[in-house]
Amino acid sequence: MPVTCIASAKSCGVTAAALALTLASARPSLLVECDPAGGTIRAGLLQGQASAGYGLYHLAAADRVGPVELANAFASHLWPLDGQTGHRKVLPGLTDPAQAAALSRTWPALSDVLHVMAESAGYDVFVDAGRLALEAGHLHPTLTPAPLLHKADLVLLAVRGTEQALTLARHLIRPLRAELEEHGSGADALGLLLIEDGPFRSHQVAEALEAPVTAALPWDPDTAAYLTAGGKVPRGFARSPLLRHARTATEQVEAMAARRQVQRRYPSPSAHPHLAGVLDRLAHRGGARG
Repeated sequence: MPVTCIASAKSCGVTAAALALTLASARPSLLVECDPAGGTIRAGLLQGQASAGYGLYHLAAADRVGPVELANAFASHLWPLDGQTGHRKVLPGLTDPAQAAALSRTWPALSDVLHVMAESAGYDVFVDAGRLALEAGHLHPTLTPAPLLHKADLVLLAVRGTEQALTLARHLIRPLRAELEEHGSGADALGLLLIEDGPFRSHQVAEALEAPVTAALPWDPDTAAYLTAGGKVPRGFARSPLLRHARTATEQVEAMAARRQVQRRYPSPSAHPHLAGVLDRLAHRGGARG
């Protein structure tokens, strides 16, 4: 299963899109909220059920002890998105942007954990990387989780079909593509996740940004508002346009990742057997299905 990072140039619904993909996946799925500007799922969809005692920030201390401790901490800080069935999980994000600096050295080790979750435990893994920031033409080392993007199977830049969104995204596409070519698995890891809000269609967006549209999600403000702010579950939520199209989108993401894996013959993350045992136990406790 792929590890997919989703990011944006500015406020293009990354969190709502990532939640929709996580909830719609046909396989066990995991959303990791890694926006250095702070997470919103804890106060939004989870309505404060997950206290500050859970979440991303606590992994930094575990990482300083060792990889097995990090894997154990990771497993203990996941929160269910689907009651007690355990097929959908989230790692809530930071409660304070000031915490981001402490994670700078943890991102590479966390990336290893996520790849083991994808390859060994069979999870679709989505990373909410938030709004991307550049410094001297490169991903900012503190304001972005750059190592997660470098090691991801796919990086999707979320963009709306509006002139403003395309203008903002144009400034990111070239440096992001260069960054993935230099530090990641190649420039072809980059794709677009189109949020169909605005006059521009998929082919126009791909042409304007010179990047493929990997998947598209419809403009569904009611469902997106629930995913963003929580509250009462909307009537027909599971059959909403956003969730229905998200199911197709997860298949498109997996197909693109599979093509890249065959073409590039990626090394298997099984090079981390000390993590695989911990996370395999997590998968079985959570009722992961093949």
